[in-house]
Amino acid sequence: MFVGLYTSFDRLKSMWARLRRACRVSDAGRAELRGGVNILEHYVTSAPDPQNALDIFAGEWSSKFPEPLADLRAGSALLFADARIEWSLEQLGGVQGKTVLELGPLEGGHTYMLERRGAASIVAIEANRRAYLKCLIVKELLDLRRARFLCGDFVEYLRSNSTRFDVCVASGILYHLRNPVELIALAERASDRLYIWTHYYDRTLISSNPALAYKFTNSLSAEFAGFRHTLYRQEYRAALDQMKFCGGSASYSHWLTRDDILAGLTHFGFRDIRINFEAPDHPNGPSFALTAVRSSVP
Repeated sequence: MFVGLYTSFDRLKSMWARLRRACRVSDAGRAELRGGVNILEHYVTSAPDPQNALDIFAGEWSSKFPEPLADLRAGSALLFADARIEWSLEQLGGVQGKTVLELGPLEGGHTYMLERRGAASIVAIEANRRAYLKCLIVKELLDLRRARFLCGDFVEYLRSNSTRFDVCVASGILYHLRNPVELIALAERASDRLYIWTHYYDRTLISSNPALAYKFTNSLSAEFAGFRHTLYRQEYRAALDQMKFCGGSASYSHWLTRDDILAGLTHFGFRDIRINFEAPDHPNGPSFALTAVRSSVP
């Protein structure tokens, strides 16, 4: 009887030892048990440094930072020193002491320029959560005091907005929308002064570029608020697989022709339209910049 008890006890000890060994897992093992997440990898163990903040989105930045942060590892696009913004402010009479609505700030480069040029306040609306968080990093690193970044869809904002702004900045967003003409109409309700930089559809130019042509699948006639136009469907395709994607919130968008963009602005009350930065050979599609002012504005 006692022999049987000792044997059972030895078996229990052996089982307990194996169980303890099985529970002794490394951090990597625990991460594997949690589905591959090791929370400790998200801690910074070096002294505070601006690069630590940028490295949260390592490999995803588009913009090169201005001085004194120009040596930081980020992107290469000069969006913090954009000649298109400089030109637009000259055409629109500057932003000193004015209120600005910025649609799709991306990484806050233009926001930074607007604040540096004396804007009294800037409301910048960004729908891409990762881009929004990058804007907050920029706000902290460059000490932006008069800019407020909002996370959300600017079209939905404009549909219910009753606030008038002195200037509306819409750079790089028109060709990412499913209903771009609605944006033009909504922008007119929000401000008498508008800046746009955008790509546009040109059948000859796009069909001759294989890297672009396959993205355009069809076209359709449309009407919004009495303005008839044609929409050209553009599919994002493989771009949706990249963390750096900064397009619209759907898998496709609609592009307008250059003529329809200009006619749409006129239809919704803009008369003083000035154009610059024509780039019919832009690798991502023909593009141009414009400023538009309502005819009633002195």
